[in-house]
Amino acid sequence: MRILLAVALALPSYVAMPHAGLAAGSGSNPPKPTNTTRKCLFGRVWDKNAGRCLKPNKTNFSDDSLYDAVRELAYNGQYEHAQTALSEMRDQQDDRVLTYWGFTYRKMGEIDLANMFYEQAIDANPDNLLARSYMAQGFVEEGKTDLAVAQWREIKARGGEGSWAEVSLRDAIRTGLTYSY
Repeated sequence: MRILLAVALALPSYVAMPHAGLAAGSGSNPPKPTNTTRKCLFGRVWDKNAGRCLKPNKTNFSDDSLYDAVRELAYNGQYEHAQTALSEMRDQQDDRVLTYWGFTYRKMGEIDLANMFYEQAIDANPDNLLARSYMAQGFVEEGKTDLAVAQWREIKARGGEGSWAEVSLRDAIRTGLTYSY
């Protein structure tokens, strides 16, 4: 374990290190605030067509639109409200849905439940680098650096070198500090 950590920490940092403004959900930028987080309260989501805030189950949003709302709510720290929107997404076995179930549960302190969702997301799509990075950042928080390094290696092996998922995880392994996004 110590050898793996030493190898990971000794790697050159030729890729710019991530900062808090990077959003893992998109791989580049945090979601831009919309009326969902500017005007809506109590987990409601802005519906452009209706011109008002509605409960996620009262909209005709596509899963993609709900996913955008989930990311925005989660980025804003509204994890329970993000879960309400997640629950309205039609395909609960979609790996991105499973990833955000894991993310919100991890941020709410439910690590075992979070890891169950991350594992399901990875089973559904082994190339889901975001799920791997989020799960591994949880491992860093738990002091399970060997498991985090294993996921970091998987991310690199699957073509993710230089991505937000890889760089932020490498930084977390190196410093012990994890990212909200």
